[in-house]
Amino acid sequence: MSSFNLVVLMGNLTRDPVIKNLPSNTTVCEFGLAMNRKFRTQAGEDREEVTFVDCTAFGKTAELIGEHFHKGKPIHIEGRLKYDSWEDKQGGGRHSKLSVAVSTFQFIGGRDEGGGDRQQEQPRQQSRQRQPAGRQQRQPQPEPPFSENQEFKEDDIPF
Repeated sequence: MSSFNLVVLMGNLTRDPVIKNLPSNTTVCEFGLAMNRKFRTQAGEDREEVTFVDCTAFGKTAELIGEHFHKGKPIHIEGRLKYDSWEDKQGGGRHSKLSVAVSTFQFIGGRDEGGGDRQQEQPRQQSRQRQPAGRQQRQPQPEPPFSENQEFKEDDIPF
């Protein structure tokens, strides 16, 4: 019997991506992702829950995500679940974490929101400087899974 480990997620970055280089000179990008789920209870009450996931990308994928994404920006990712466990160095016991190792991603939304072709996309700061004055207005976009202005309590974040 063989196993299957595939994760497909679409959400918004909870923080700016952090870029690092391994001793092997491989680029690593770490970021958080939030996905909202709206539902109605049996009592007819509208509810919303948010799921937070840590993600890690490597190589060219890591470079592109680090270059073109920032906190609040929507992204579609595919990857695999990864389980890490470790001993707390200060004697706090054993800890574990489930995260996503990203293999591919897609931009979501219009060009200003991250959509479009990866090869033609320019870094956020450069693309804003080069736009003619008339093109700086944003077109209305679908509502993201969570608002950039939404504040999360420390208890909402599972790590």
